[in-house]
Amino acid sequence: MNTETSARPRSWRKRFSAALTPLALGPLALGLTTLLAAPLYAQTLEDGVLMQKRVLCAGVVYARDGWKNYWEGSLRRDNGNIGTLTTESATAVGAYGVTDRLNVMAMLPYVRTRASEGPLHGMDGFQDLTVAAKYRFLSAPVGGLGRARAFVVAAASAPVSSYTPDFLPLSIGTGSRRATGRVTADFEADAGWFVGASGAYTRRGNVKLDRPAYYTDGRMYFTNEVAMPDVAEYAVSAGVRRGRLHVPVSVSGQRTLGGGDIRRQDMPFISNRMDFVRLDVLATYALPAPVSALSVRGGVSHVVRGRNVGQATMVTGGLLVGLGF
Repeated sequence: MNTETSARPRSWRKRFSAALTPLALGPLALGLTTLLAAPLYAQTLEDGVLMQKRVLCAGVVYARDGWKNYWEGSLRRDNGNIGTLTTESATAVGAYGVTDRLNVMAMLPYVRTRASEGPLHGMDGFQDLTVAAKYRFLSAPVGGLGRARAFVVAAASAPVSSYTPDFLPLSIGTGSRRATGRVTADFEADAGWFVGASGAYTRRGNVKLDRPAYYTDGRMYFTNEVAMPDVAEYAVSAGVRRGRLHVPVSVSGQRTLGGGDIRRQDMPFISNRMDFVRLDVLATYALPAPVSALSVRGGVSHVVRGRNVGQATMVTGGLLVGLGF
């Protein structure tokens, strides 16, 4: 990776605090006046959870990940121009039960990056808005042991700010519009445990750079437009979904369907192959009365294997509110 310095250092603390405060306090203030009869299990795109009809789950999730070692192709190494790369995000999340079988969801992260060594300046700003619809097309009892469910998810994402994607690993995103289709299967036992599996395919749109040419995968391209390879994802999970507690443990992975490796001693490029296998542990706990509309979330994840990605460890925490209408 070279030592070119970003031309856009920013005073991120004021913008980060200004973005986080209304997102966090608005749902909290509303949630304290509304109680739900059932525990709130905040959902993700790949799990087997749905909001009940006319129930809104909203809140903010904070995440912090860092890595010193990364894979340059298959070579695991570090880099003195970066030291430790830290990425922080505050993501506003929301899910609404249109019916008991159909939910709509939205997510918008505010992201900040920084390197501990070298002259490279980090970046910050709002990244990509994701909207999604999640539909349960199957729910059937299984031999008196529990219930099997199956879901399909359609999602679309697009940048909401004019951030620069061409400065990895300090860019806050790739700047690509994306469309994703996902299928999830879930079995929940009457005893309170569950197992699940999910697979997804993401179609990514081309990205335009602020330069007339670029070099990647052994070729020179005399254009500012980059064709982004599509991505396949998978996840398998198991855990407890009982009472107020939901604890999934999962192994997930991403496979980029094309793209080249990072050149030796060079910066990553947005169309590089970025593959990984990651271990995740997440816990969501619905608080008891008189604040039973609130849930707290915490988790940790670690990349155990990768290609052209950092060997990152991420810690997350969040506060979620359930509102009945």
